[in-house]
Amino acid sequence: MEYHNPVLLHPTVDGLNIKPDGVYVDVTFGGGGHSKEILRRLGPNGRLFAFDQDEDALANALPDERFTLINENFRFIKRFLRFHGVKAVDGILADLGVSSHQFDVPERGFSTRFDAELDMRMSQRNDLNAYRVVNEYEEQDLRRVFFDYGELKNAPVLARTIVEARKDYPIKTTEELKEVLKRFLPEKVRNKVLAQIYQAIRIEVNQEMDVLKEFIEQSLEILKPGGRFSVISYHSLEDRLVKRFIKNGMFEGEPERDFYGNFSVPFKTIGKLIVPDDEEIKINNRARSAKLRIAEKL
Repeated sequence: MEYHNPVLLHPTVDGLNIKPDGVYVDVTFGGGGHSKEILRRLGPNGRLFAFDQDEDALANALPDERFTLINENFRFIKRFLRFHGVKAVDGILADLGVSSHQFDVPERGFSTRFDAELDMRMSQRNDLNAYRVVNEYEEQDLRRVFFDYGELKNAPVLARTIVEARKDYPIKTTEELKEVLKRFLPEKVRNKVLAQIYQAIRIEVNQEMDVLKEFIEQSLEILKPGGRFSVISYHSLEDRLVKRFIKNGMFEGEPERDFYGNFSVPFKTIGKLIVPDDEEIKINNRARSAKLRIAEKL
């Protein structure tokens, strides 16, 4: 569990309502915590497919003939399940965001605690990294990233400051980025603002919002009627997309209603929003912002 301590382990797997001979997908394998619990509940004829685009996660592959680990981004869930002969599944689990391992390895550049090269790629095979976002994006694009993904009201001045600073020299490391933006990081709110800046860049590097939308739409396609969708999100941008799609099958706008004012919905919400209790947060501080939503395909 040192690689990644699974958040809301039992509620998330409980939400899948595991059938012993069912087919399930864990799209954020990481250290394998949730996958191990799913396998524990599956019978000899059950199957579990897991996805993780981070090559570091391959070392955690589980020695179980019912288990298949796919080293790909879960935006390709439908394509790679079909490659393995699977067209429909009984349940899908997603623990979104960055793994504890990725935060704890300094050279990955995800954590505000360490000095590292600007990277933030969840997959080392991706061409786009944090260095390119910070040093090559036009000012208006940087402004969009900070405003849309960091929800930073001072996004315009942050973008302008970076563009001015990089005229003299490229911004290569996380410490150099902090130095460039230091006047926007007063001690009182330093950690909060830094977290928003890092989150914004990371989401852009990994195309997290686009990936999440593609994944959710494909999940609806491949879930069997009665299949379960169990998703943990860690910030309002993710949670908003998950909540809205579960509610009305759209990410924005309102669905068309029939003559009687009704509209068809793709999912039925199961239970209420689940958050970690004080004990779990005490053991694993990264669980503090987690929100679990569970739905069943109609």
